[in-house]
Amino acid sequence: MTQSKDNPAEIQHRGPKVILFDIGGVCVISPFQSILDYELNLGIPPGWVNYSISRTAPDGFWQRLEKGEIPMDDDFFAGFSRDLHDPVRWATFYKAQQTKNPKLPKEVPPVPKIDARWLFFDMMSSARATDPWMFPALQKLKASGKFIVAALSNTVIFPENHEFNHNPIRSQFDVFVSSAHVGLRKPDPRIYELALKKVDEFARANANTDRGRALGWGEGIQRSDIVFLDDIGENLKTAKKAGFGTIKVSLGKAFEAVEELEEVTGLELAGDHPKIPIKPNLRGSKAKI
Repeated sequence: MTQSKDNPAEIQHRGPKVILFDIGGVCVISPFQSILDYELNLGIPPGWVNYSISRTAPDGFWQRLEKGEIPMDDDFFAGFSRDLHDPVRWATFYKAQQTKNPKLPKEVPPVPKIDARWLFFDMMSSARATDPWMFPALQKLKASGKFIVAALSNTVIFPENHEFNHNPIRSQFDVFVSSAHVGLRKPDPRIYELALKKVDEFARANANTDRGRALGWGEGIQRSDIVFLDDIGENLKTAKKAGFGTIKVSLGKAFEAVEELEEVTGLELAGDHPKIPIKPNLRGSKAKI
């Protein structure tokens, strides 16, 4: 990049005004690794849990929790468990795995027994650790003051007084759009429109500050002013349709997205963590039912 790092107004007119982050799998460690480890310990083909969750959309218990429609209580965990133990969905998934791995038994085995509550909290616990590449970049981006730093995340609301209710990462963002608090979740196009509205409101409300004047916030925020980072392709596809720029964050290789973010912003954002991919503990053909 040849952009100046000393003139924020110049940067903003030539590039984005808003860097919009997903949280899980981007700023913090992906819960997908927790799911994968659980599946491997059960000895089932990796991907079943994600398949089950995605196929229950838009009205599965997971999706309803992320939209804030139901509380995180015993009824949720019972419903989530039922979603993970659907025999028809399991048979469809298993037959698809057979085409990839002919060593799997021909007869569809019983649905794997999954402790939905334990798995859920293991996922939530692992996702509280910050990503070693992206989080330092987020901190540097915030400290630069040259961009509106925002978040658009599918979230859940924990019970009152739960230890996970306190999330210090939120202090890094000027704007935070939480699915469970707004009743929408990615990839619903409406939540992207809401994110655009919120960052535009922030820019206009702060247009007369020194920072706002230097960065042209009085003009508001257009779709093309936003660059969105996410680890899920479907979420990025909808963002592109909404007119946002996009950066894919690959599992275990967030440093690649940081490098792309450096090109977009003209800032040096990389930290000191070695750029060595974290390889998932995949055993593919060794997975058995």
